Amino acid sequence: MLLTDLRTIYERDPAARNWLEVLFCYPGLQALLFHRLAHWLYKLDVPFIPRFVSHISRFLTGIEIHPGAVIGKGVFIDHGMGVVIGETAIVGDHALIYQGVTLGGTGKETGKRHPTIGSHVVVGAGAKVLGNITIGDRVRIGAGSVVLRDVPSNTTVVGIPGRVTRENNSNTDVLAHGKLRDVEAEVIRALFERVKNLEKQLEQLETASTPVPTYVTLEQIYNSHQSDSDSMIEEFLDGAGI
Repeated sequence: MLLTDLRTIYERDPAARNWLEVLFCYPGLQALLFHRLAHWLYKLDVPFIPRFVSHISRFLTGIEIHPGAVIGKGVFIDHGMGVVIGETAIVGDHALIYQGVTLGGTGKETGKRHPTIGSHVVVGAGAKVLGNITIGDRVRIGAGSVVLRDVPSNTTVVGIPGRVTRENNSNTDVLAHGKLRDVEAEVIRALFERVKNLEKQLEQLETASTPVPTYVTLEQIYNSHQSDSDSMIEEFLDGAGI
């Protein structure tokens, strides 16, 4: 599993020069090595020591992973400072987690209370994924997003709260964070265009030589500006499907 982790780092981080540098200078890899030991002891019901190992790892790397968390193979925690992964969290194979990410709970409930992350998921810097929710495979979560509901596979999530952009990511570069859609900006732009169209329509009606009854004017305005933006705005206000 160590070889898989090393190979993943070489594939995803262009700054990786050699295995010695990766082994001793990458806190994400070191935190995972500490966690493998802590998780093995945790499954054996060894008291105290697993949490102590986790505490030492947090002190040395700045990454806090509860010994009970299940971490798949090929997971890469890039930089990693401030990453928190809760007790019942599950992280799938080849996930990519950036600094400041929290996979946490939302209350004091018992049992499964942390998220399940699928395979090949990218969680951007500062993102918060909270509660017993499921993130599908090949999902990209934008930096700073707050995800509180299940997310289907092959989608991108952005915003607070996180909203699905409904784009297929199967052929998308997972590291291309600058190409994520800005759903909020798109909705605001659609509303702005509608306001401009309404203002233009009102100006035309005011300058018309023949007066038009009010009820006809309102109906014309309403019917002349129905478009695909309706569904986009409604989805945004309803949480865009998640």
